[in-house]
Amino acid sequence: MIELLHTATLVHDDVIDEANFRRGFFSINALWKNKIAVLVGDFLLSRGLLLAVKHEEFGLLKIMSTAVQDMSEGELLQIEKARKLDITENVYFDIISQKTATLIAACCASGANSVGQNKEIVEKMRLFGEKAGIAFQIKDDLFDYIQSPLIGKPTGIDIREQKMTLPLIYTLNSVDKELKNQIINTIKNYHKDDKKVADVIALVKENGGLEYAKKIMNDYHKSALDILNTFEDNQAKKSLILLLDYVVNRKK
Repeated sequence: MIELLHTATLVHDDVIDEANFRRGFFSINALWKNKIAVLVGDFLLSRGLLLAVKHEEFGLLKIMSTAVQDMSEGELLQIEKARKLDITENVYFDIISQKTATLIAACCASGANSVGQNKEIVEKMRLFGEKAGIAFQIKDDLFDYIQSPLIGKPTGIDIREQKMTLPLIYTLNSVDKELKNQIINTIKNYHKDDKKVADVIALVKENGGLEYAKKIMNDYHKSALDILNTFEDNQAKKSLILLLDYVVNRKK
């Protein structure tokens, strides 16, 4: 059910982002255009929902339907705010909570629900997934500013796509008005210029944007770990701790 939901969202994301590739292969919209891609995404989503209905797993149906709603709202919020580049830190967390973290939260909640755990445990696991998902997204944000071993320099992809991520938001809130306007002007009008993008990356590093994002990521890691530590020790808990450590220490 979750895999069908995830795949459906990836198909729709490629349409929204006008992406021609997905993990090294042509995307569905590249092969068969947007109309077919939207319908394929809808079909996959409906199959996931029908799985829950067929087995009368209405708790799972609620978890999945809520995830679809949250992810759609997060995408719409990001599109709305991207036009003005006026994303505050609070709005940023709203977006990543809905776009990224809600899927991981749904995975964790579904796992607990599928083995008959009570509502309290299901909610606790949902919250664990949400915090892990936010940490995961912040780690992704940091990759945009960290030197890539493949190309030898930071990618700056988020800046080129005019995405406001946590290191950049922190920097905009830290610098004086003149420099803030200069950075926003670059993102609005010169986001395809390699040198100007590199200048923005340097400013984010100089003004503590990366350190701040790492601190917040580690705070969410700790919060998620605190939730896990309310459970008794077993192999499942050990696996989730390893997963959580991977989220913040991964290299790609």
